[in-house]
This record gives sequence, C-alpha cells and structure tokens, in this order.
Amino acid sequence: MSKEASNNNKKDASDLQEVDLESGEQQRRSKSGKGSSGDPSSTSGAAGRSAASKVQFRRSLQNWAAMAALAGIIGALAVALALVLGWLFVLQLAIVAAVAWFVAAGGLRWAYVAIRTAPRDATALYLYIRLKLEIRSHAKADRTVADIFSLQVKKTPNKVCLLFEDQKWTFKQVEDYSIKVTKMLLARGFQHGDVVAILASNRPEYIALWLGMCRIGVIAALINTNLRKQVLKHSINISNAKALIYSADFADALADLGDDGLPRGTTLIRMDSIKGPRLGEIELDSLMAEQDAEAPLTLPEGYKKAGFQDPLVYIYTSGTTGMPKAAIITHSRFIFMVGGIHWLAGVSSNDRLYVTLPLYHTAGGVTAVGQALVYGSSVAIRGKFSASAFFKDCAKYECTVAQYIGEMCRYLLAVPPGPQDTAHPVRMMYGNGLRPQIWIPFTERFNISRISEFYGATEGNANIINPDNTVGVIGFVSRIFPSVYPISIIRVDPETGDVIRDSSGLCIPCKPGEPGVFIGKIIPNDPIRAFLGYVDKSASEKKVVRDVFKIGDSAFLSGDILEMDELGYLYFKDRTGDTFRWKGENVSTSEVEAVISNLISYRDAIVYGVEVPGAEGRAGMVAIHQGKDNPVDLEAFADGLKAALPTYARPIFVRILSELDLTGTFKLKKTDLQKEGFEPKKDPVYYLASSGKYERITDEVFEHINEGKVRL
Repeated sequence: MSKEASNNNKKDASDLQEVDLESGEQQRRSKSGKGSSGDPSSTSGAAGRSAASKVQFRRSLQNWAAMAALAGIIGALAVALALVLGWLFVLQLAIVAAVAWFVAAGGLRWAYVAIRTAPRDATALYLYIRLKLEIRSHAKADRTVADIFSLQVKKTPNKVCLLFEDQKWTFKQVEDYSIKVTKMLLARGFQHGDVVAILASNRPEYIALWLGMCRIGVIAALINTNLRKQVLKHSINISNAKALIYSADFADALADLGDDGLPRGTTLIRMDSIKGPRLGEIELDSLMAEQDAEAPLTLPEGYKKAGFQDPLVYIYTSGTTGMPKAAIITHSRFIFMVGGIHWLAGVSSNDRLYVTLPLYHTAGGVTAVGQALVYGSSVAIRGKFSASAFFKDCAKYECTVAQYIGEMCRYLLAVPPGPQDTAHPVRMMYGNGLRPQIWIPFTERFNISRISEFYGATEGNANIINPDNTVGVIGFVSRIFPSVYPISIIRVDPETGDVIRDSSGLCIPCKPGEPGVFIGKIIPNDPIRAFLGYVDKSASEKKVVRDVFKIGDSAFLSGDILEMDELGYLYFKDRTGDTFRWKGENVSTSEVEAVISNLISYRDAIVYGVEVPGAEGRAGMVAIHQGKDNPVDLEAFADGLKAALPTYARPIFVRILSELDLTGTFKLKKTDLQKEGFEPKKDPVYYLASSGKYERITDEVFEHINEGKVRL
C-alpha cells in the first residue's frame, strides 16, 4: 500500500514500454505480459520469444567477453605486482579485496540470515527429502490411494479409522465397504476413466465410496453440497458423470433441477431409503447387499488397472467469482498433499484428528482424511461446523489434532469463554487463513501449543507450510538454497494482477518486503511439480504464466499476493483483484478486513472497492453481518478505524447485512455486493461524512454522491 512500491511499479512499467531495436522490429513490450498465458503456438507469441531469446543470447556473449577481458587485466596486474612485491603480497591483497567485496555486497547480512535460518532450512530439507523418497517409492510400485490404504488395513485392521456421531468404523470396516463399492461398479459396467459424482453430507460412507471407485480408476466428482439450481446443474454436467450418488437430504435440490437438469442416461443412486421425492433412482443399500466383501476381487479380462498418476477425484473451486471449476486431483498429488501435512506439520499415526470441514473440499477431504488413509491416523468427522461444540467434541473424541480455516478461528473466539476452552487434549491445529491479528489471542485462550499454517491452491502445484510456529507465517523460501523447492514471488500490477516483465520479456522476482504473486514452477514429468489444472482445459491455461525466468519455462500462477521477509518467511497479503486503489494508494482488502474483524467482535465482514462517479480509483466499502440483538455501533466503529487505519484505507461506505451468502468453507461472496455498489436498495448503507461519522444514505444522498455534490 506504500507510495514507494507504487512508484517502483510505475518505473518498471515505463522501462518496459521500450522499443526493441535489437530484434529488428519496433515492438513494444506490454507491462502486463499479455499473451504470456495464452496459446504458446501462436505466431506472434513464438516470434516474440524467438526475438527475446536472440537478444538474451547476444547479451550473454557480451557479458562473457567483458568478464574474460576483465579477468585478463586482473591477471596481468597480479603477475606484475608479484614480480615487484612478491606473491605473498598479492595473496594478502586478494584476501583484503575479497573481504571488502563481501562486506560491500551485503555478505555480512547474508551470513546473518544464513545462520538464523540454517536450522529451519536443514530440518525442512530433511523432511522434504523423506517425503520425496516416500513418493518415489509409491510411484515405482504404481500404487493408488486404495493400495496404500490396504497396506494400512493389514497393519491395524481393528484400529478405529473413522468416528462419526456414535459410530466407530475400523480400518477393516472401511476397507470392506469400499470393496463392495468397487464390485458394485464393476457389476454395473463402469470402466477406468468413468466419472461418478457424489452429492452427500459428511459421513464415513462418503470416504469409502470414492475409495472404492478409485480402486478401479473410476473418478469421483465431489459436488459442493451448498450448490443449487443452475450452479448445481453446471457442476454435475462439467464432470461428465455417468452416475450420481446422493444422500436423501439432497433429493429436493435435485428435483428442483427439473426433467432436463441432468444429462440423459445419468444413473441416480440414492444412499438412504427415507421418504422423499422419487427421481427414478436406485437404492445404494440394495446394490451393496448383492456384493460380498470377503470374496476375491477380480478385474475383467483386459481391464486397465488404476495407477499412481491417474486422476483420483475432481474437487471444485469455491465459485466466489463465477461458476465452480473442477480441479483434477491425481493419486500422486493427493499423496503429496497428505504427506506434506504428515512430515512437515508433524501429524503422526498416533494422532486422532477432528474434522468439521466438508469432505468435498481439499482441506477436509484430502489433507485431513488422508492422514487415516495413507498414514493410519484416526479421524473424527462432524456433519457441520459448530463453534460452541468444537472443543467439546475434541474432548469427547480424544482428538490431539484439529483442523481449521481462518474464519472458523474467528467464530471460535466469538463464543463466550468457558471450561471447554482448555479441557481438551488438542496439542496442535493446522489449516489456512488464521489472521495474524488473532493468532496469539486464539492460541492463548484455547491453550494450543502449535499452529501449522499451510498454503496451497487446490488446483496448484506449490504447497507451503509454516514449519516452526512463527506467528502469521504461511511458509518460507530458503535464502540459502532457494532452488530446492522451485517457488517464487513475482511482480504484478496490484489492481489487475497482470505480470510485470523486464526488458527481456521475463518476469521480475520480488525482493524481501515487496509484495507479488506466488508462483510454482511447472515440471511436467515430476508428479509433485506438474500442473494438471481443471477439467476445462481453457480455464487451466489461464492459470499458467510462460517465459518466467528463462524463455520457454512456465509456472502455475496462484493469483494470491504474498510477501517475503528477510529470513524468507512468507506472509499472505491479498488476492489479485481484491486490492483496490483509492486516493493514490493501494489498499489490501484482507488487511482491512483483519482490522475490522477485531473492531466488531469477530462478526462476518467483507471489504471491497466500489466505483464512485467522478472519482479516481475505487472507494472502500465493507458489508457487515449484524445480528438482531447485537447492532453495530457505527460511532465506535468509525473511531476504531480512525485509530487503526490510514485515511485512504478506511471504508467510505458500510452496508449492514441481515443475511449472509457463504460458501461451504465460510467464504463470503463479494461479486454480487460489488455490483450493488453503495445503492441503498436492499440493505441500510452508510457513508463516511466530513464529520468523521457514518451517516445513512437516503435516495437523496445517493443522488448527491453520484452528482459529485458530496465530497468523499
């Protein structure tokens, strides 16, 4: 949000608007690098890369020639001095020069950073190597998640695998149910590569269903249970599912789709036999009753076995900025994500995890449940998150590890203090999105000794984790050997997210303290570094940036703004596009939201920028959820903002919401709110008047603001 950073970006942009005379063409380079993530085979893109490559090669030759000439001059001077004063003098002079260069080039500072970070980096490197070796072993044996789970079943068949309400499923019981699913699918003619969608709430059968599917290469499309009508129809249809397995509580949602809601020929399989709309479905229980888990499982002749690199499940993006997209999760990526939590966060087979997040989501359905399937931990599942029951359940199920996303921690803090706050065995919590502003209050109140914050997009190829409990950190980049794990932060326009490039057409890495977009280098033949993207290939291409640090390379573009400090620790700043510009300054919505959350006792609030006629940039606006018996004190709110935020970052408008539109992972949907702007149609809207107080926007005031008669 600083002017200095903004000016640097402008300078970089102007530097890139140069005419490339060396390529023989007067070709302007765009600061946004448009086309970098487009069709790599396009004529103009190929010509541009070819020209840039030639320029880069010529410059390299010039640099080497200059270095050779300089080395020759220094060598000649050294020989001359040695003849006159002796070689001992030349050696002493060289040592003094080397020390002087080391200090002048910041070598002492680098040495300080290296000493500070060496224990962290060495420990993480050791654990990362163990993870890589483990994945290589699974790759060599071509194991699927089902294969690995079967190995766990042989070790501890009677150990509790899944807990749900008053149920306890052993590893053997989960295996038996999943084998019945496998046999049922084979009996109905499903083939390797077919897709079966699952629309069901959290329960042990959910996991056993897709585990049975993956054994024969059938892909499970995990449908978000919050979706309805056109969005639900879209999510099922883009998966190309041949069948849909659903629990009875979603029968009404499917009935609302109408006769043409699903593709013709889609088989409907219902998990429960309770009453509800009849949709021409088959009951799962009757299909499963026909199968014998103990009988040998034999594949039809010529059937293709599922493998390590095959797709396992489709997991959908949250859909906060448009229709959900189905991300492809392979067996290899599933194992890598689960292994990262096991090795680097320190979850062991002796731990019992508490999971309240939906099983259709990566956090709950992969990183948590995967600890049981891959490493033999036990997992307690709850149907839906409850702030008041969270730590009571942890005590009931004797959970030692609990999972969170940032908004959940805020909800837990909003619960009145009680004995349940510390009467639990939870030693660690892991997840993503815990805001630095509540990190310490949260851990102190609930007596959590370790937080393992991690970061990684569902569809991405770069996951990072906080290895040492440092407050606010989501991961790190080694300053000693940064190339071991090829991730980086590159400069982008903070408002548009467009990549900023140098005069050679390559991306510019950010320095410590400089925010930029997080990327992960794509290495196609490496299961950890490959980018598989979405089922929709055109959507996948938009997440790839090309010609990153050399011509022809590529990286996954996360869309998230991160910042690195001097020690290599990474901090989340914002989403690209969420940053807006007001009064000549860049404003981070997530930073403002964090401040506001503390001012309104952790209630839901979402910050965004809105256009105001005649004003440059976008004015800040916040939508706050107000309970019936707990109204927002706007006067105290204004005073709190004044004390905590600079003038340009304070929201100009406040919308009071009576209802919330949340995703299944507690994300507020801001797209519709941005479209509504500050017009007071559905909800009360206030503006920050010249008095420093928030005043109600009436129809008359709304017109005056649009006409420029009210100064903001």
